[in-house]
Amino acid sequence: MTASAQQVSPAVAAAAQGTTLTVSATGEASRAPDFASVSAEVVTQADAADVAMRDNAARMNEVLAALRSAGIAERDIQTSRVSLAPQYRYEQNQTPAIVGYQANNAVAVKVRELARLGRVLDALIAPGANQINGPEFGIEHPEAAYAEARRDAVRKALAQAQTYADALGVKVRRIIRINEGGASANLPMPRMRAMAAPVADVATPIASGETTLSVQVEVEFELGS
Repeated sequence: MTASAQQVSPAVAAAAQGTTLTVSATGEASRAPDFASVSAEVVTQADAADVAMRDNAARMNEVLAALRSAGIAERDIQTSRVSLAPQYRYEQNQTPAIVGYQANNAVAVKVRELARLGRVLDALIAPGANQINGPEFGIEHPEAAYAEARRDAVRKALAQAQTYADALGVKVRRIIRINEGGASANLPMPRMRAMAAPVADVATPIASGETTLSVQVEVEFELGS
């Protein structure tokens, strides 16, 4: 678990009640992720639209069954896209001709046990998923990490204000206002595309790393003697 912050150039302005100083600071907090999201897609092609869709449905049913067998709960499986599109042949000075159809069915999967992620990916490929995107790692309950990042940002803003006050030979009187610019997560997001089944008994290796959450604040101080 780490915490750090960065500051941008502060703004100093003279005011009737003293000198005001505005500081922007970014606080960060890192945690090990506790879930991963993966998108698995079945892509099929055929001369006729109904055949492409029928073949696609059969393979996706096997993919869904494999997910359930791998211990993924129904609430963590959600269809994210279904599409059917004609495939064209293009020739110079001729109207494009339809030569077949491509069906796509994608499902979003949430894996809550990261130790099983590699095996889950392999289970997707074996029954027919031929395109996989992800994983994208996240934190299920990030509130505590964001609170730490906020404290870190304010602490760094105060330190920055004190530095300027010391340089000017004055004191930090009070905080006039605090604005939070936004919170974000810097997620490790390796991308993988699977087009063939893996070697038996060898799980796809996955390194989850850390997820860094950040919060930016803008703090206006009053400086004076």
